[in-house]
Amino acid sequence: MSTLEEHVDVGVPIDKVWDLLHQVESYPRFVEGVRGARSEAGGRAHLDVEAGGRSREFAAEVSDRKGERMMEWRTTDPLDLAGSFSLQPIDENRTRVQARLEYEPGTIRDAFGGPRGFAQANAIERLVHSDLEHFKEYVEQKR
Repeated sequence: MSTLEEHVDVGVPIDKVWDLLHQVESYPRFVEGVRGARSEAGGRAHLDVEAGGRSREFAAEVSDRKGERMMEWRTTDPLDLAGSFSLQPIDENRTRVQARLEYEPGTIRDAFGGPRGFAQANAIERLVHSDLEHFKEYVEQKR
């Protein structure tokens, strides 16, 4: 299992970032490849994703540790992905968003194609970093 951690600092108070992070329907605005997203009952989410020229649908279970400002998620189908977003206040108007992704490199390659090994890790790292930058732009526009 590979693990990736990235973070971005946003100029928005933690409560606002927390609320926007939970608006799953807005994910196509800042997550590369997500074409559609919706919340479902029971802490579930459904995502329509296009990557590597392939379209896939994913269901995920989402849980909150609100007191810790952490949202955890795990796919519930054959693609084994898990991750979390945690928020830490920098001051009253700035928040650090920490993303953690756990994945099996071979499973990602089987699902979406693309490079192997180090090249794949670099591609995933760039994608997560880019998504966090897009999230920063999104939440700062929503202030």
